Amino acid sequence: MTLTSEPPITAQSAPPERRTGRWIDDWRPEEPEFWESGGRQVARRNLIWSIFAEHLGFSVWLIWSVSSAFLVAQGFTFSPQQLFVLIALPNLVGSLLRLPYTFAVPMFGGRNWTMISAALLLIPTLLFAVAVQNSGTPYWMFCVIAATAGFGGGNFASSMANINFFFPSDKKGAALGLNAAGGNLGVSLIQLLLPVIVGGAGIFGLVKASQGGIHLERAAYVYAGLAVVATLAAYLFMDNLGTAVSKPREQMQVVKKSQTWVMAFLYIGTFGSFIGYSAAMPLLIKLNFWVPEPAPLGTGIYFAYFAFLGAGIGSLTRPLGGWLADRYGGAKVTLGAFVGMIVFTLCVLWTLTQLTPNPTADPAIALDNKSWFPYFLGFFLLVFASTGIGNGSTYKMIPAIWRSDAEKATRAGTAERTTALGLATKQASAAIGVIGAVGAMGGFLIPIAFSSPWVDNPLSATKGAFVVFTSFYVLCALVTWFVFLRRSFLTDTIASRAGAGI
Repeated sequence: MTLTSEPPITAQSAPPERRTGRWIDDWRPEEPEFWESGGRQVARRNLIWSIFAEHLGFSVWLIWSVSSAFLVAQGFTFSPQQLFVLIALPNLVGSLLRLPYTFAVPMFGGRNWTMISAALLLIPTLLFAVAVQNSGTPYWMFCVIAATAGFGGGNFASSMANINFFFPSDKKGAALGLNAAGGNLGVSLIQLLLPVIVGGAGIFGLVKASQGGIHLERAAYVYAGLAVVATLAAYLFMDNLGTAVSKPREQMQVVKKSQTWVMAFLYIGTFGSFIGYSAAMPLLIKLNFWVPEPAPLGTGIYFAYFAFLGAGIGSLTRPLGGWLADRYGGAKVTLGAFVGMIVFTLCVLWTLTQLTPNPTADPAIALDNKSWFPYFLGFFLLVFASTGIGNGSTYKMIPAIWRSDAEKATRAGTAERTTALGLATKQASAAIGVIGAVGAMGGFLIPIAFSSPWVDNPLSATKGAFVVFTSFYVLCALVTWFVFLRRSFLTDTIASRAGAGI
């Protein structure tokens, strides 16, 4: 198959060989001549459409984060604890799917799997549309449907693993950061647009609530249509890499490496916090700063106006984390991110101590709490910014660690070095899946911690959860310093990588 969109490639650097189904069997991004004479354009094109598909996956994954806050307005009587469970379930399933989604890239090809994973998004969207139109839909059915939204969470791992194969090592940080940021923005975009699509007020009040009430099924139909578009775009514009071949047994070798689990632990702190806070933020604002009377916008802070800001900030700072890691080393940037998360989470906790527990219908308390909302929002956005930087820097560290191991084990310019670097890329992609799967569990644990049915009121549960989160970030910072930045630790293994820019 010939692609006319790419420039001519010299004879010394032959064009990527293709077989049926848009396969590229000759891919050498580490060779400057190959990269500059056509490889860059192919990689960028695949990156663009990977971002689009992953962006859609994140939107579907987090569709319950904001729609749960509208369920009561559409006639469903669920408690705050039940709503937090609904927004947590997609994160649980999404984290579990990340490992098989990673293995699917070498098995089926990045383009082919992008088509399959995008088409799978029709399941949670169409089921969602059916369920919300029937006020008699039982809660357990909502839980099942919410769990299927986890298909969108699996997309991240396969997308990142695929893009990791396309780019040379010195550009992986920026490429993976852009890919992840584009996906992460799907969280912010659905939290911004869903209220508007379904007939609620949104965009800081520029869009008024519909007189016809809330219609959540509209959002489901929009994203079902976009899933079809993403499937067709992958079919038309993406490529499979024949060089990205690895057996599951080979890929699973990464679970035996200590650095896989160290990075997974740190990723719980960065990405787990990002996705968990993104899912919980609309409901946190609603429960602590808003009451529904008088209708339609109630009293206090209307959650739909601000819920998207956290995910937006975290997404935009993720490429910054990758760029800083390329420049200064991933471990240093990751440590700085955790320090920021500790400080700003404590500030969020301080603002929560100033609030009065918000009963379901007491406008006076909502107005009193409203004065503290700017502090809550400002500090929370700084937490999100820190998680985004940490997400970018930790993902830069993963391929760097495996490349460093390959370089230490071989001599430059030898065939063994070339083979080792190829294997390192494959294992780094597998590690991304394992680390992403474990890290995403934070997205399940955070909403569950906020629900805390054993605590008397939602505000007390929220404050207790933030105390636990702060303690965990302190532990993550200590692990980062001890393993990667304390030069005297394990000179021949992990700690020596700090000197290699990791």
